[in-house]
Amino acid sequence: MKIAIVGTGYVGLVSGTCFAEMGIDVTCVDIDEAKVNKLRQGIVPIYEPGLDDMVSRNVAAGRLHFTTSLPEVLPEVEVVFSAVGTPPGEDGSADLRYVLEVARTVGRHMSGYVLLVTKSTVPVGTAQRVKQVIREEQARRGVSIDFDVASNPEFLKEGAAIKDFMSPDRVVVGVESSRAEDIMTRLYRPFLLNNFRVIFMDIPSAEMTKYAANAMLATRISFINDIANLCEQVGADVNMVRKGIGTDQRIGNKFLYPGIGYGGSCFPKDVKALIRTGEEHGCDLRVLKAVEAVNNRQKEVLYDKLVRHFGDLRGKAIAVWGLAFKPNTDDVREAPSLVLIEKLLAAGAMVRAFDPVAREETDRALHRLVGDLEEKELHFADSIYDAALEADAVLLVTEWKEFRMPNWPLVRKAMRGNLILDGRNIYDKAELSALGFTYEGIGN
Repeated sequence: MKIAIVGTGYVGLVSGTCFAEMGIDVTCVDIDEAKVNKLRQGIVPIYEPGLDDMVSRNVAAGRLHFTTSLPEVLPEVEVVFSAVGTPPGEDGSADLRYVLEVARTVGRHMSGYVLLVTKSTVPVGTAQRVKQVIREEQARRGVSIDFDVASNPEFLKEGAAIKDFMSPDRVVVGVESSRAEDIMTRLYRPFLLNNFRVIFMDIPSAEMTKYAANAMLATRISFINDIANLCEQVGADVNMVRKGIGTDQRIGNKFLYPGIGYGGSCFPKDVKALIRTGEEHGCDLRVLKAVEAVNNRQKEVLYDKLVRHFGDLRGKAIAVWGLAFKPNTDDVREAPSLVLIEKLLAAGAMVRAFDPVAREETDRALHRLVGDLEEKELHFADSIYDAALEADAVLLVTEWKEFRMPNWPLVRKAMRGNLILDGRNIYDKAELSALGFTYEGIGN
C-alpha cells in the first residue's frame, strides 16, 4: 500500500514514519525544500525520542520518502493524509488555508480515485469544505473523478508520540462510504492486530471528538489548578486532595496534576477553536471560557509568588529550570515559561534559563515577543547548576526527569539566595527545608 502525507510537522512526520515502520510505502510532502533535503539525510527538525533513528532506518529501507511535490506522487498513492498546520486566528478560529490548499492540489492533479484523509485538527464541517474545493477544481478541469474524504484526528502526546501511534488506545475515523472504511481498516490493521480498536463514525462526529477530548483534558487541568489555588488559601494540600478524588473511578487520576498551566500546540489552540465554533453556532461555551481564563492566569502564579517573597524584582537573578511546555519535547508554543520570562524581564529581573533541548525554540519565541536580549538580561545556561549560579531563586517550570534529583548541596552553594519555587510539585518540602531552602509548591 502506498500513501502520501502532506506536512512534515509533528503530526505528519511521526505518522508517516510510523506507517513506514509497519511496512507501508510512505511519501511525506512539504513545500519547505530545505527541510525536505535534511529529512532525506535523516536530519529531523523536531525533538521526539526515538524519531531520528526510526526516520533513518525507514529511509534506508526505501519505505520512507520525502518530496516537495504532491502532484508528482498523486498517481501512485491511494490515500493522501493532510497533516498541515491549522494555526489559530486572532479570533481563536482555526486557519484552514493550508488544509484547503491541499484539497485544491488534489482536485487539480488527481487522475484516479483518492481518499483524502484530514489528520489536522479542524472544526466541524471542514470535510464538507474540502469536498467542495475538490469538486470545484475538477469542474474547472472538466472531469469527474471518484474520491472520498475522511477524518482521522490524531491523539499523539508529544514526548511519547511513537508509542501512542504504534500502540493506540483508539483510532477514530470518520467516513462517508464503505470504500473509505475498507481502506482505513486495511491501513490500520497492522497496528491493531492484538486488539482492534478502530472506532468508525460519521465525519462531523470524528471532527468534534478531537476538540472535545482536548477540551476535557484542558478542563481537568484548569479545575485542579483552581482547587490548588484555593488549597493555598485554606491550608489544605492539593496533593492529598488529588489523591483523594483521583481514586474515585468516576474521576480517575489522569490530568489532575496541579501546576502552572497547560501549553503546547493542541490544548490552547483547540480550546480557542471550540469556543469560536460555539460562538458561530450561537452556543456560549461558558465552561471552556472559564478553563481558558484559569489557564492564562495560572501561567503567572510563579511570578506572583516571587513578588510576594521579594517585592521589587529589579536586579534579582532568577533561575528557570525548564522551558518546553512539557518534558521530552522542544515545543514551547504557549509554554508557561514564555509568560514567566517575559514578566520577569519586564520587572527588571535577570533570567538564567536551562532546558535540555528547547533553548533554540525559546530563543526564537522570545525574540518574537520582546526583541533582542542582552546576555545580562537572559542567560541560557549549560546545566541546572549553571542556571542556579548566583541566583536569588530557582523556579522549576518543566519536570524533566534529569531535574528530579538535583545535587541540592551543590545548588545551595551555587545560589545567592535560597528560594525554590516548584511549579510541578516534584520536590519534597521537608527535605529542602532541612537543607536550608525556602520551598513553595503549587497548592500545598
